[in-house]
Amino acid sequence: MAESDRSDRLGDQFFEAAIGLLRQVRDQEGDRIAAAGQLIADTVAAGGRVFSFGAGHSSLPAQDTVYRAGGLAIMNLLSVPGVVGVDVRPATLGSALERVDGLAGAVLDTSALEAGDVLVVISLSGRNALPVEMAMNARALGIKVIGLTSVAYTAETKPRHASGTYLKDHCDIVLDSRIPVGDAELTLPGIEAPFAPASTVVTSAIMQAVVATAAGELAERGIDPPLLRSGNVDGGHEWNGRVMSEYADRIFYRQ
Repeated sequence: MAESDRSDRLGDQFFEAAIGLLRQVRDQEGDRIAAAGQLIADTVAAGGRVFSFGAGHSSLPAQDTVYRAGGLAIMNLLSVPGVVGVDVRPATLGSALERVDGLAGAVLDTSALEAGDVLVVISLSGRNALPVEMAMNARALGIKVIGLTSVAYTAETKPRHASGTYLKDHCDIVLDSRIPVGDAELTLPGIEAPFAPASTVVTSAIMQAVVATAAGELAERGIDPPLLRSGNVDGGHEWNGRVMSEYADRIFYRQ
């Protein structure tokens, strides 16, 4: 087989793997996604705030909902210096900080989160100290926690937190991304390591499904959901300015 033919087929295989995972999530996590969207709608209707957090590549789906055209203006990123994003130098620092005990407590103590708010904690493995303690400490403060993780890791890996627990053990709602351990969908003779991760595709889709559900739930209650429009369409900036002004006390990424 020519190299180009093999490469084309690998592309097709990745798409099929990602589509298969998305179907699993749609069919098996639908009720929990609906519950998560309803919880966010409840919080918005009650005047609360919504934040999302993830470390390393798990921060990408969290960031994908913040200041996003077609998304809710009140979605905020809980930023932890050194772990949110992939521009950390050295890159290995982010992974090291995920395992530091006590960091989550310091972050929450200095954040804008309050009792009655919602925090979405995203962690593929759910085994490191930072996401576990983030969920534990948030709930102790009266904050509702939605955990987005791969439950498969709890059966095939050991927890790294001293409690012996995982993220899923400290959430009000758990959304299972169904990503297999190792986060790589393809293998090929001659390549020793599995490759082609799909967690960002699937986890981002879950986050957007939750936000869409929340928007629809608000509309059903007669509440105009605070949605943003693209700044690249006529009138978009004016629309967004009005929404951000109306919800200024719940939007923190402008400060």
